[in-house]
Amino acid sequence: MLSDAEQKAAVEFLHKEARLADEARYAEWLALWTDDAVYWVPATTDLGADPDTHLSHIYDNRGRLETRIKLLQTGYRYSQEPPSLMRRLISNIEVQTADDGEVVAESNFILAGLARQAKREMHWWAGRTTHRLRQVGGQLKMCRRRSCW
Repeated sequence: MLSDAEQKAAVEFLHKEARLADEARYAEWLALWTDDAVYWVPATTDLGADPDTHLSHIYDNRGRLETRIKLLQTGYRYSQEPPSLMRRLISNIEVQTADDGEVVAESNFILAGLARQAKREMHWWAGRTTHRLRQVGGQLKMCRRRSCW
């Protein structure tokens, strides 16, 4: 069972992670991840999907996340010039302790993205994200993140 302080820390972590991503503060966002990180966005609505056998929008480890961020920071990622503006809302946050002692924080999200490139289109995504968090050096870090419909 989580204490009130642990619950609050997990909720604050989710808000911080969303803010850093929305503000394109990618180096700080990357610092929230553990070395064995896995970020998965399946391309299916199958809740039992397996990333080894199902198509994914994103299935990145820590090294791939670092590469994506380096590419964004070069200024030569033309699909993001100028960068899209993003804002996300997080709600229905539920936090619990997993059997292995990690913290599992689940939440619903709505993500609005304004693609400022050619057509200046607004895109909307909604879904549910599961964060697996663990203490590393006295701080919460993400070791797993899965977002799906």
